[in-house]
Amino acid sequence: MAGPAIRARAMARVLGEAGHEVVLATTSTLSAEAPAGPYRMTALRPGDDSAFAALEQDAELIVFQGHAMEQFPALAVTDRVVVADVYDPMHLEMLEQGREQPHATWEMLVRSRTALLNQQLSRADLMLCASPRQRMFYLGQLAALGRITPTTYANDPELERLIALAPFGLESTPPRHERDVLRGVVPGLAAEDRIVVWGGGLYSWFDPLSLIRALALLAERRPETRLVFLGTKHPGVEPMGIVKESIALAEQLGVLGREVVFNEGWIPYEERQNHLTEADAGVSTHHVHIETEFSFRTRILDYLWAGLPMVVTEGDAFADLVETEGLGVVVPAEDPDALAAGLERVLYDREFADAARARIAEVRERFVWERALEPLLAIAAAPRRAADVEAAGGREALAAASAVLARPDGRPGLARDMRMAWHHLRHGGLGEVARRVRSRLGRR
Repeated sequence: MAGPAIRARAMARVLGEAGHEVVLATTSTLSAEAPAGPYRMTALRPGDDSAFAALEQDAELIVFQGHAMEQFPALAVTDRVVVADVYDPMHLEMLEQGREQPHATWEMLVRSRTALLNQQLSRADLMLCASPRQRMFYLGQLAALGRITPTTYANDPELERLIALAPFGLESTPPRHERDVLRGVVPGLAAEDRIVVWGGGLYSWFDPLSLIRALALLAERRPETRLVFLGTKHPGVEPMGIVKESIALAEQLGVLGREVVFNEGWIPYEERQNHLTEADAGVSTHHVHIETEFSFRTRILDYLWAGLPMVVTEGDAFADLVETEGLGVVVPAEDPDALAAGLERVLYDREFADAARARIAEVRERFVWERALEPLLAIAAAPRRAADVEAAGGREALAAASAVLARPDGRPGLARDMRMAWHHLRHGGLGEVARRVRSRLGRR
């Protein structure tokens, strides 16, 4: 599973264990070997409105992510309580993900993702985001869509009932090593080697090239250093060009297959613990751009889960956490020398690594799924529609109101004065109209 499915299954489990009757629905393939949980699983074909209607009929609360509101139009107008999980700012992600496309296609992809998120943000009763940075970003988007109003603000000045923090989480049970998968199994990985792992896939917004250069530098003075990329081929997704570039660079530097190892497949989610527990450290490197600033690198949670000191690039929410809490080393972007020094510190400075592990043991408790999903548990326990959805008489009416916000309310003049006079007469009476006329005359 990739991040969205990991998160959806965790939500289903936590809600089910809290006593709710949960259906976990996917528009992807549902494996016959999928592990059971305190929930029912089903697969829906995108656009199968009758199948969705059957689920909607029995639901009090609908939680969704990704393209679901686009795929099932009834979700945009349902009278059930709706939670939009927007932990992944898709429109910003597409700025990098679509870079390899023709320019017109790139523009179209970003525009479509923006419209997709605007549809969700203008209709949901609650939005879940992954970090304080994301929350500030989405508050701006919600303001532009007209959802920060006296109606939503009056009894909720922090707007926590509109958009809440629910970071990606980790399992409360520590990982357990069940069988050897790296040392003595993968050619070139010996028991005495110091292994750093790259926990997720390889995408264009990451910077594996600087990391490979750093590893080659470090291996010259620390020949027992190894770097393992755990995933290169995302199931059902064509590998990005960065995968080939990374393999080619490792080969060019003479480290491919020994100092730098690429797992050509995709490790099953339930087996990742074996790889993590054989590693000595984790690493995540990226370029600095707008996608980075608001991203939430979900696989870094696996490093926390496994107690791995880490080296990360500056510029995102996790870099702030690593630096503030002493969980490893934060390095500048695209700096192989700094990366090599950081890797050497977490792999070979035993005192530093032990101190980082001690801090990780404390910090990771903040990210267990049961704590991360507290806002979702709260609305599941007492489902309620957003104040402005209720006031507008439904999601469609509320969303329609946001469509006119880019058009100012007419030029100054008699026509606008008459509209304002009628407004104040309806809502304040003759006394309010007279007060405003006197105020206008006084300013003149």
